[in-house]
Amino acid sequence: MTTPKTGGVSRRKFLVGMGAVAAGLKFAPGSVFAAEDKKLNFYNWDTYIGENTLGDFKSATGIDVTMDLFADNDELFAKFKGGNPGYDVIVPTNDFVERMITAGMLMPLDHGKIPNIENVDPTFRDAAFDPGRKYSLPYMWGTIGIGYRKSKADGVPDDWKWILDSDQYAGKIALMGDGTTMIQMAMKYLGYPLNESDPGRIREAEALLTKQKPNVKVFADDNGQDLLLSGEVDICMEWNGDILQIMEEDDDIGYVVPRQGGLLWQDCLCVPTGAPHPENAHAFINFILDAEAGAEIADFIQYATPNMAARKLLPAEYNSNPAIFPPQEVIERCEVATYNGTEYTRAVDEAWTRIMAA
Repeated sequence: MTTPKTGGVSRRKFLVGMGAVAAGLKFAPGSVFAAEDKKLNFYNWDTYIGENTLGDFKSATGIDVTMDLFADNDELFAKFKGGNPGYDVIVPTNDFVERMITAGMLMPLDHGKIPNIENVDPTFRDAAFDPGRKYSLPYMWGTIGIGYRKSKADGVPDDWKWILDSDQYAGKIALMGDGTTMIQMAMKYLGYPLNESDPGRIREAEALLTKQKPNVKVFADDNGQDLLLSGEVDICMEWNGDILQIMEEDDDIGYVVPRQGGLLWQDCLCVPTGAPHPENAHAFINFILDAEAGAEIADFIQYATPNMAARKLLPAEYNSNPAIFPPQEVIERCEVATYNGTEYTRAVDEAWTRIMAA
């Protein structure tokens, strides 16, 4: 994105005003950052932070941020199986938050050090996967659906069939490289609950994906949108914000949540167990939940922010965009993923291994 839209405030003015923003940031009384090195190690999804966020945070606090990227939640989880390799803040999706809590991988948050919690929409201040928000705070939320090139589609491809059970786009389909998500979306197409754990139905989803595999160009690691933009594929399964980012570059790109519904997800800010700079981590989370910092992030990455103070700074074209904030009838067709235990995880992982080997 080259033209900022944040509440009519240009990026230039935003940066010029950063001294005032930094001075006005709400830090908890008694918060001291000098006790730790001025460093923070951040593990995040690709294209999932504001253009200026990390520099602005350094201007506000003096803390240098090193950001590494992961492609999906499975990669994130695997990174921490043997212990924390040195990260302070991570961004797992809701079901993996629950899984990581169960595995003892997350530290409890000190809400007293995150006063900008008050900017969060009250509906996001509690969560079934993390009661009381003891371990996580919301970062962004949205849907998974179909991104497509309009000139190559026969109407709007509003059915999972076109990418999961058809040769219409043979060789020009990108699906996700995350086995759990793929099994879940196959369940939606087959008419089952997204979190279906029956072994027979998991095998049915496996058979569907195995049958479709010859028509799939690639199971993409968080870059299906790039393949769609470049013309390497004509249709893909992707996160809504990733497609919205390329829609700004090419008006031949569209996005739709299929009629069967999709995944309604929430990505969260968490501090992993063993974080080397937990004070800095709390400062960083608090900064992201600031109104102006949150608006700059949401404006740049085009995902739905749960930060109500940030939304007040964003324009109508953001707040009223149905691909960012789906209408109620779309939300009602979608489901939230849950962590279904180790047996389910093992069954899905084994099914995915067989699909990839087919």
